[in-house]
Amino acid sequence: MNRSALLVAALSFAAFAAHADDADASGQFAASAAVKATRTEVQSQLASYKQAAVNPWSTSYNPLKSFQGTRSRAEVRAEYIASRDAVAAMTREDSGSAFLATRPATNGVRYLAGTPVNAQ
Repeated sequence: MNRSALLVAALSFAAFAAHADDADASGQFAASAAVKATRTEVQSQLASYKQAAVNPWSTSYNPLKSFQGTRSRAEVRAEYIASRDAVAAMTREDSGSAFLATRPATNGVRYLAGTPVNAQ
């Protein structure tokens, strides 16, 4: 009994392993001929990344490392406080539908659920 179970497990594993390394039939992961770069182009890109000390493919790459905000802390805080009620209303159980129903439309057109696309 144990030998037959072991044989079935080994055969099913072998069948799975035979299909696990099949080529990508969809071509999703195939590199396009238009995208391929020459060896010299790749080496020049690598040299420029090394010179700039930035590698966008690195796991430690941080694009926001040198980011500098333009607004002051007081401006950001005032904007947050002004929008606090709207954010709370939009995250309630009704997903903001009651809040949106009480506010006038900004462009003068109110769209309702079920309204045809070209009807106004």
